[in-house]
Amino acid sequence: MLSVMARFRIASVLLGLLICSVGGSAQTEQSSSTRKIVNRVLPSYPPLARPLNLTGTVKLEALVAPEGTVKTMEIKGGNPVFARAAETALREWKWEKSGQWTTEVVEFDFKP
Repeated sequence: MLSVMARFRIASVLLGLLICSVGGSAQTEQSSSTRKIVNRVLPSYPPLARPLNLTGTVKLEALVAPEGTVKTMEIKGGNPVFARAAETALREWKWEKSGQWTTEVVEFDFKP
C-alpha cells in the first residue's frame, strides 16, 4: 500500500509529464468566425489529465486560406497542457470558400 506522500509524488510526476507533453482535448469550443464552418472537430480529453480532473481553455488564432483550410495557427493563450490537442483538432477544421484569406479565432474549453 502506498503512503500519502508516495501517492502525492506520483501525482506530481504525472502532472509534470502532462505539462511537458502538452497533450489535450476539449468538450466545447467557441469561434469568432466571419466565415461559416463546414467541418468542426473537437479534441479528446487527455487520459493522463482525467485522474487529476484538470480543466482549462486554449485560444487559437488561425490563418485560413480562400479554399477554407487552416494554413497557420498561433496559440493566443490558455493552459499549455491542452495546447497540442487544440492545435491538432483545429488543423482538421474547414471553413466555407471565400475570395480572401481570413483570420479566425477559436477557443476550446477542456473539462474531464
